[in-house]
Amino acid sequence: MKRGMRKLVVFLLVPLLLIMSFGAGPTYADSTMGIHVDGAILIDAENGKILYAENADTPLGIASMTKMMTEYLLFEAIKDGKISWDQEYKVNDYTYAISQDRRLSNVPLRRDGTYTIRELYEAVAIYSANAATIAVAETLAGTETEFLKMMNAKAAELGLVDYKFVNSTGLNNSDLQGMHPQGTGAEDENVMPAKSVAKLAYHLLKDYPEVLETTKINTKYFRKGTSDAIKMDNWNFMLPGFVYAYEGIDGLKTGTTDFAGHCFTGTAKRGDKRVISVVMKAVDSKGVGSYKARFDATRALFDYGFTQFSEVEFVPAGYQFDKQKTLDVVKGKEKTVSIAVKDPIRMMVKTSEKELYIPELVIDESKLKDGFLQAPIKKGAIVGHVKLVKTEGTDYGFIEGDIPGADVVASDAVDKAGWFSLMLAGIGDFFAGIWNGTIDFIKGLFK
Repeated sequence: MKRGMRKLVVFLLVPLLLIMSFGAGPTYADSTMGIHVDGAILIDAENGKILYAENADTPLGIASMTKMMTEYLLFEAIKDGKISWDQEYKVNDYTYAISQDRRLSNVPLRRDGTYTIRELYEAVAIYSANAATIAVAETLAGTETEFLKMMNAKAAELGLVDYKFVNSTGLNNSDLQGMHPQGTGAEDENVMPAKSVAKLAYHLLKDYPEVLETTKINTKYFRKGTSDAIKMDNWNFMLPGFVYAYEGIDGLKTGTTDFAGHCFTGTAKRGDKRVISVVMKAVDSKGVGSYKARFDATRALFDYGFTQFSEVEFVPAGYQFDKQKTLDVVKGKEKTVSIAVKDPIRMMVKTSEKELYIPELVIDESKLKDGFLQAPIKKGAIVGHVKLVKTEGTDYGFIEGDIPGADVVASDAVDKAGWFSLMLAGIGDFFAGIWNGTIDFIKGLFK
């Protein structure tokens, strides 16, 4: 091509390329999403698959999202028969004083009053009532100080990390009028990363789904029909009938303090799909925190989960990997045993990315000795697991770490061989060893 013609082509193409690039607009990674938060996470409520995460491992203030732990311990105590819903709590100086502080979310308690655990729980779950939360904690542990030990023990059991509990409510200790739990600071506040908050919510819904029967209530009267009656509007303004209503939402827990900002752990279900989201210290585009900001961020996460993701079955039950359908067995009546995936492996992934996942077999080397399984082997014995590898882009993994139910098991039982068979095998191995050693020796002479 002549130089003049090349210049003409370039002259014509450059403006066209510029127009195309301006029209396309900037391309943003998933991590931007347009939400303004200090931390956020979105997970599949069925198996804990993480669909989105933003600064989800940094400990941040959790405010009244703390109350999910109090609810978990309450449901556990009810299940174990340690307390009952009809059991009554008698108000003391601490809970009375806190309940009278209307700057905080509270239902006023009478100094000489008694209240059922169910009444107190509903005030906690619907209205985030702080004195009622303390009353539940005292019922379960005697004192709020002792209740902190229960909270810490349960957090460790559930696999939460980087948490700090200083009270049962999520308030700053400065709001507890000098009566904060022993061993905690006067200005302390509860903290936890978004991932641990999501894991707490995940276990609460898995173990006690009945919590949603209360958290979905948008309005209820505390002690209706009495002189103490007070209207409790749920602080979750995304529930039906409220200003930020969102289809399918039925929980879970808001939280607001100066330290934590505007937080929310939400859950919504559409069809067979349920997701859990956590947003922490949500602000608007100008950096101002508000109820609207936390619900806008939650809405963005919910929309992302419901519109961009679908459940895919990657491996059916009984699936065998072509390259390794068996494992070698020693001291057994059979020399090998078939292995297969125990349960179907399904998970929620971006619909546009489902072809990027490849199942890989991972054998548990601790189950082998010199590369062999040792008989006897029970049918269904776990010998490994399946790992789903994403060939491109980021995969956030699961809230519990591994894929739930991805076990690879022995398809059949293998009994241990009798003593005579083992003896013959031993003799055979002995002479085979001698023969191989002799061959190696002879070969060495000619090297």
